[in-house]
Amino acid sequence: MAKKPAAAADEAATSLPASFEEAMAELQQLVTQMEAGELALEASITAYKRGSELVKYCQGQLDRVEGQIKVLEGEMLKPFAAEEAEE
Repeated sequence: MAKKPAAAADEAATSLPASFEEAMAELQQLVTQMEAGELALEASITAYKRGSELVKYCQGQLDRVEGQIKVLEGEMLKPFAAEEAEE
């Protein structure tokens, strides 16, 4: 049985992004469209749901990386100082 175009679009919208950067780019695009008022009500709701999924994905990625940093730092997470990074 062939998929309907709308079902294919819904499936693409719920797929996970390939990277953190891709998720952030898609999220920025959604925010721009929503702020510009370019979307109909139903499309806005769909965009909001997708944005929520992307935020959850990004938070998970950040948590995973933070866990890796803790391991690299011997479980002692050191505060980041912007002055040290600029040197």
